[in-house]
Amino acid sequence: MKVSETHSLSIERVASEFETDLQRGLSDHESQSRLQKYGPNELMERPRPGFFKLLFDQFNNFLVIILVVAAAISLVLGEYIDASAIMAIVVLNATLGVVQESKAEQALAALKKMAAPNASVIRNGRQITIPARALIPGDIVVLDTGNYVPADVRLVESVNLKIEEAALTGESVPVNKNAQLVLEADIPLGDRTNSAFMGTIVTYGRGKGLVTATGMQTQIGLIAEMLQTYEDEATPLQLKLDQLGKWLGIIALTICAIIFVIGILRDTGLMVAFTEGIATYLRGNRHEIVELFLVAVSLAIAAVPEGLPAVVTICLALGMQRMIRRHALIRKLPAVETLGCATVICSDKTGTLTQNEMVVVRGWVDKKVFRVTGEGYNPVGEFFYVSDNTDKEQLFDPRTDMMVSFLLHGGLLCNDARLEEGAETEDRAWRIVGDPTEGALITAAGKARLSRLEVEKILPRVMEIPFDSERKRMTTIHQVETSNKQIPASIFGDRPLIAFVKGAPDIVLEYCASFVEDGQVQPLTEEKRQEILAANQDMARQALRVLGVACRPLAKLPAEPSPDIVEKDLVFIGLLGMIDPARPEVKEAVQVAKTAGLKSAMVTGDYRDTAVAIAREIGLLSPQGKVLTGAELDQISDEAFVDIVEQVEVYARVSPQHKVKIVEALKARHHIVAMTGDGVNDAPALQRANIGVAMGITGTDVSKETADMVLTDDNYASIVSAIEVGRVIYANIRKFVFYLLACNVGEILIIFFSMLGGLPIPFRPIHLLWLNLVTDGAPALALGLEEGEADIMKQKPRPTREPVINRDMAISIAAVSLADTVAILSVFLIALSRFPNQLLPAQTMAYTTLVCSELLRAYTSRSEHQSIFSIGIFTNRWMVLATSASMLLMLLVLYVPFLQPFFSTVPLSLGDWLVILPFMFIAPITAEVTKFFLRRKKGQTAAAMVG
Repeated sequence: MKVSETHSLSIERVASEFETDLQRGLSDHESQSRLQKYGPNELMERPRPGFFKLLFDQFNNFLVIILVVAAAISLVLGEYIDASAIMAIVVLNATLGVVQESKAEQALAALKKMAAPNASVIRNGRQITIPARALIPGDIVVLDTGNYVPADVRLVESVNLKIEEAALTGESVPVNKNAQLVLEADIPLGDRTNSAFMGTIVTYGRGKGLVTATGMQTQIGLIAEMLQTYEDEATPLQLKLDQLGKWLGIIALTICAIIFVIGILRDTGLMVAFTEGIATYLRGNRHEIVELFLVAVSLAIAAVPEGLPAVVTICLALGMQRMIRRHALIRKLPAVETLGCATVICSDKTGTLTQNEMVVVRGWVDKKVFRVTGEGYNPVGEFFYVSDNTDKEQLFDPRTDMMVSFLLHGGLLCNDARLEEGAETEDRAWRIVGDPTEGALITAAGKARLSRLEVEKILPRVMEIPFDSERKRMTTIHQVETSNKQIPASIFGDRPLIAFVKGAPDIVLEYCASFVEDGQVQPLTEEKRQEILAANQDMARQALRVLGVACRPLAKLPAEPSPDIVEKDLVFIGLLGMIDPARPEVKEAVQVAKTAGLKSAMVTGDYRDTAVAIAREIGLLSPQGKVLTGAELDQISDEAFVDIVEQVEVYARVSPQHKVKIVEALKARHHIVAMTGDGVNDAPALQRANIGVAMGITGTDVSKETADMVLTDDNYASIVSAIEVGRVIYANIRKFVFYLLACNVGEILIIFFSMLGGLPIPFRPIHLLWLNLVTDGAPALALGLEEGEADIMKQKPRPTREPVINRDMAISIAAVSLADTVAILSVFLIALSRFPNQLLPAQTMAYTTLVCSELLRAYTSRSEHQSIFSIGIFTNRWMVLATSASMLLMLLVLYVPFLQPFFSTVPLSLGDWLVILPFMFIAPITAEVTKFFLRRKKGQTAAAMVG
């Protein structure tokens, strides 16, 4: 028997096939045996790369390969110190990469473990609670309101059972279940009303199910397995840094070859026959060739920014930690940067833009309109009468208004939800077990200080007619004491029972024969009926979900709970309007996103009017913005949709399948798209989006596994906050790329021009390694810790095709590098004249000048455009610590005797320092002057565009 066909078999046949007892369940021995056979009931991840695979991936980089080759050459030539230093850099970078990837996976695994539910099962004839992962095929599970379905099951019992399957099918309305049905074998998943599926949630009623599939064999598991076959796409930063690394490597190798050839030609003499001269030189000058080759290797080391991969990794890792503090868990480090170039946020409404807590905010009773305040399910709030002029409101105590109190009693008693105190999350002290709409009614009553426990003592329930989707109403019957003062005497009379009915207002009104006005029961005229319907429409126009409440006094309890007997000749009481309100912080976040040039779009399965109302309230929907429904999307071709997608700001009544169409259209317009989702069938859209964003609270494991980022608070504002961090990180990466490359290009030019001029090489290989790794590395890391410039979220998203080194950066690198070249060669020439026939002091002075120049220039690199004096010299304490530490390291290699031979240095005198002092400021001053001219040119361009 195929597990996927159990819906087409009778309950008895399924029980027989799985060899289980519907009353007693499985025995302990049988459950252990099956657990070993089928394995745990959990979604299995594809095997993670082992340590050596992760380590190999870190070496699969062009820059790193060049460094390894340089180390090997240095080793062959006997330069053991240089070889050791280079490999130390490579190993450090690889270790950081492995550790950070492991941490990201561990963080997600912890989040996944927190979300794992328990299951209530029948074993050995007893109902017990076990971890859901211990479920096995053949188990009998008990399903109650509020429970997650822990595995795929064939229902064997159902009592008013409704299950929300949005996570699997995208259907936003809970599905009514009937265990007794036997369905066709090929019926679609969403229509299998005699089955329940892993990851869905029971919203109403109760039932039992026979487990037919667990783990990866469930419907969710099958989708998870499919998703794991998808390959990740490289992020914009990965592509750009890879391209940059290849260019730097090619340039470095080319310059090495050129320098090597120039050196040989210089020493053999250009007037000697080319072939004969080279051959003669090679035979008689092997030692000089080795020295010349070492110079070329030194130049390669100078050209390649060894610290760049390590600093990028550390910067992204620190950014990941920042985002966790802002409720965003990043699964992979490169996604941190991708957020920085996002141009569109496609956000779900419920729980992301709104609080995911239905709240009664308005009511109508006895010609009076009242407003209710308060947040979420916290039963604290106030009541205000609202006049035609909404500016005039009057605070009142609902217990002193008999009809308002009676309306709240009806909503409280005709209700199966429970309000519980005790936080599920840190910021919510109250939660609802049951239907959110019914939870809103209980909360509204609680704001009037009406306790369900106390009210049901006075008006105990004796019979009920559950809600169903065909009747669109629910009825409960309660016993009434003759002295009860909770019910108006005109309604109660002397009858001992009263039925409360709630449901869709137009449906409830059809069964009403009277209403209450001025405390008296009056016949329901057509005029009054239209007045009530008008009040209902007024609330609906405000995107409120409205329920009507009515009652009927009864002389005796009916023989059976039949709607035909009870739900007639009702007395209409009033209306209650509720909404899932917008999160208070979202409105400001939407405005921040707009200022930052980010397009926000609401993508929801809710109704059009509700979506539009929330979108307008938070400022997401502009007067020119378009609204599309899923049905309208189906009528638009992909090509036509691409033409209008920029104008659409709200998508309503869409399925998760529509999300993929939206993502593809936006990407066709060259947008970088962040898409939210929480269901299993949201996974394809999360996969296709540039940044898939899963919900940490309501999201399924599959959506979290697929996403690049998991929101731990399910909040739109956290997405905007994460984008801000992403922008800061990318800006910081550009800052230290500029800083490192300007230094390295300067080193290349210094060596290149010294050789062209017939001078000795100003630096030893160990100087370049120590400079690039330690002296430059710490300030570069400090640049990665910049807090970000104040206007970072007032700038438009950067062009996705913009290279890391754009025109302005190239100009700055050229200017600073030339300034460094002039300064260092000047110091070197002066030193050679001060110390004739002594190369080591001159090299030490050149090295020291370059170190001091770079440490000063690190401060000017803290902003690409602003002057260091405008942002404050010492406002980045990490920069102060980094430059101080680097300066100390430089002084140690100059003045500690046992380090001097290792680093090829000599101690400098006060006179040497006085010679160096003015030259160390040339490059920093050049950097500031270059920024000034670029700022002015940018301002003139902007003014011309405005003009």
